Amino acid sequence: MNLAEKTSEKLQGELKVMKVITRALIGVLGALFLFCAYGLLTNEDNTFFISMIVVPIALGAIIPLNYAEMKKIKTQLESQKSTDLNSNLQV
Repeated sequence: MNLAEKTSEKLQGELKVMKVITRALIGVLGALFLFCAYGLLTNEDNTFFISMIVVPIALGAIIPLNYAEMKKIKTQLESQKSTDLNSNLQV
């Protein structure tokens, strides 16, 4: 189901969920990155931290994708809102 077929309420719900998920992802990946950076600076055996720092860097690519999807949802909500206003004016 594409965005044009969804109701405004469903789109607003999806937008709210995506915001929560994206914020949680930023928090978890940021904490993991800081943990790995701290481990690299303080420990002599860096093999674990070198291998683990790849995870937040690689998964960080999801964040711009989420923001792009949220922008699409916001655009669709605005177009539905303007369509609703135009249909109310014609009645």
